[in-house]
Amino acid sequence: MNAFEHIHTTLETLAGGAGYTLETPADIRHGDYATNIALVLAKERRVAPKTLAEEFVRDLQASLSSYVEKIVVAGPGFINFFLTQRALQEMNQGREVTVSLRHKNVLVEHSSPNLFKPFHIGHLMNNIVGEFVARAVKRGGAETQTLCFPSDISFGIAKAVYVWKKDRDEGVTSSVLSMDEKEAVEYFGTCYVRGVALAKENPELEREIRDVAKKLFDEIDGGVRIGSEEYDLWSQAKVINTKYFSHVLESIGSHMGKTIFESEVSSVGLSLVRENIGKVFTESEGAVVYIPNEERKDINVSVFINSEGHPTYEAKDLGLIYKKFSEYKGEKGQVDLSYFITDNEQSHHFKVVLDAGSKINNEWKTWTQRSIHVPHGRMLFKGQKMSSRLGGVPLALDVIGVIEEEVRERSSDKIAHLSEEEKAKLVRDVALSALRVAVLRSKPGLNINFDPEVSLSFEGDSGPYLMYTHARASSVFDKGLSQGISPLYKEGNSREFERVLIHYEEVLTEVIETLAPQKLVSYLFSVAQAFNSYYASQQILVEDDDVGNAHRLAVVKRVKHILKDGLSILGCSAPERM
Repeated sequence: MNAFEHIHTTLETLAGGAGYTLETPADIRHGDYATNIALVLAKERRVAPKTLAEEFVRDLQASLSSYVEKIVVAGPGFINFFLTQRALQEMNQGREVTVSLRHKNVLVEHSSPNLFKPFHIGHLMNNIVGEFVARAVKRGGAETQTLCFPSDISFGIAKAVYVWKKDRDEGVTSSVLSMDEKEAVEYFGTCYVRGVALAKENPELEREIRDVAKKLFDEIDGGVRIGSEEYDLWSQAKVINTKYFSHVLESIGSHMGKTIFESEVSSVGLSLVRENIGKVFTESEGAVVYIPNEERKDINVSVFINSEGHPTYEAKDLGLIYKKFSEYKGEKGQVDLSYFITDNEQSHHFKVVLDAGSKINNEWKTWTQRSIHVPHGRMLFKGQKMSSRLGGVPLALDVIGVIEEEVRERSSDKIAHLSEEEKAKLVRDVALSALRVAVLRSKPGLNINFDPEVSLSFEGDSGPYLMYTHARASSVFDKGLSQGISPLYKEGNSREFERVLIHYEEVLTEVIETLAPQKLVSYLFSVAQAFNSYYASQQILVEDDDVGNAHRLAVVKRVKHILKDGLSILGCSAPERM
């Protein structure tokens, strides 16, 4: 056991089952760990917290002397622990992260676009949060499968198909097959918008669009191919859009994962709802609805099959749950957890779906308990320059492109020596790290305001700052190795700065268990700041100081590992040179 585990075990014995906390003080001058155990037990033992804390210290000092240099009572009764140099060095060797997700089969569904809309800023937010969740649970030892659930069938998509067919019949546009991928996708997007507007303006056209929707739903949900022209057009668009989204995700260092289309689960959801009419669902005015129990004041009556007999998004999501838990069991033969990432606006939708699903049977109750919604907010942009260049609902690649331009302007002198290929990669990596850290430094679900002055700074709390610090540590480390120095902790050479480094695995454990990226980002900032201060005040490689050099290089190695591992979980690169 390491020092942290020994302290925890000893406190558990003292607590006798009572709850207490063992935390890292905000200021390292107040110790390496602090506990509130005396405050928790004082009332039960009818003694002042400070007096009880002083009694505990005597016992703790004796049992923990190998790991703890001193124990101090602070404030009304907190107990602060200061580790020995040997314990610090042992902790900084790194240790295994053991969490409840270890060896479990976990599904993470994210980046699920509407196939008839270009990949916009909302999809990018989804990808950033989703990639973090997938990487975090994988780092925790889970068997992780990433899924993508594109929307490829809906009344809105039927509107887009209607407009496309109309344009083609009237000679407004030639075959989209002659367009390049991006142009075709953008055209489909305009068809979607125009279809929505036409249906609103002209009730007669809405009936025609509903005929198109019926043809699509009949062929998809009914499984009967009647060879309609509308279905052929829809199929073409689906192929083009899927390739486009795959290429977009690849360009930002992500991927679609295993793809499940709405059209694959639409009929499944339809059957599930129909089979449970009278048990879970209720027929109402030609539709099928779910009426929650009275105690569920947080959700409303919701339609699962509309009056035309088509499944709604709610029914389709039931079909998706069934497919996930039936077909993605992994090596363990079951799905232990299923995370799905969407924006905040869909929170009510998923409350309804999971509540309805839990009523089907006991197996479904288990499935819904293991299904966890992780919401994200919206991205806004600070500054007139970015807002004016990006417009109303910016496309993801346009956002990244604008940020890349900012990076080039700010770093043109620093990257002038690189090849064009190296420049492009570094600029893209810096832009993406700026975006990802700007999003993940806040609690999931909150809106974020992207400020280029803050997010692109190489000297503040930003993604580029973390990348730059890793590159600096890498440079020092490589220089030490080239001089024949082997990194090795040496007792008596530790500095106060090293106390920051011992907590990485504890922070990582909490981040994986709670999916709280902001805690990881905050910790990485503290490591980067501490190292850069250390670097500025301490000569790391000193002539004729073999012992000191070996120790300091071991510290640099630890910094390098923490930053690289942490950046990877956030979805950011960690370059060796910048």
